[in-house]
Amino acid sequence: MMNRMSAVANITPRQFLAHLGNNHMPIVKPCDVFINHRGVDTKKTVAALLYDRLVRMNLRPFLDYKNLKPGEKLFDEIHGAIRHCKVGVAVFSPRYCESYFCLHELAMIIESNKKLIPIFCDIKPSELRIEDSNDYEIDELRRFNWALQQAKQFECLKFNSFKETLPEVVTKISNVVIRNLAN
Repeated sequence: MMNRMSAVANITPRQFLAHLGNNHMPIVKPCDVFINHRGVDTKKTVAALLYDRLVRMNLRPFLDYKNLKPGEKLFDEIHGAIRHCKVGVAVFSPRYCESYFCLHELAMIIESNKKLIPIFCDIKPSELRIEDSNDYEIDELRRFNWALQQAKQFECLKFNSFKETLPEVVTKISNVVIRNLAN
């Protein structure tokens, strides 16, 4: 698992897009909720706790490191999960915009007209921006900035780890997810 994740971290945006050109969609296990997050910030906290809570509620969430198995085609599985999910949860965190993959997944969720639940964890919506754009083509940068602006328009939840506990925020998020799945 660690080797595959480190290999993903070293892939360039151009290599990623080239892979998409060779894309053939596998049979994807259906999921109700796609959890988009920056692993270094929220993998072991909000994202993992939300995933576990949704599973206990008999829902089918998708969280990359929980759902993907060694040998599976990472990009195909993620794209299939986004295409087939009913709701996307974007867990925005201080380092979220440093990740090409987070931004790409967010853009895919919005482009697919999925319901989106933005969660701002220890970051304000106004602080959410791409700082170093040198790694991106102009079209990618426009797409990512557009997706960020769109995400700010959705009804969101805010979490300040100095004022709320993780169980409180996970309960709030799961309640919003249930409401969105019911509509």
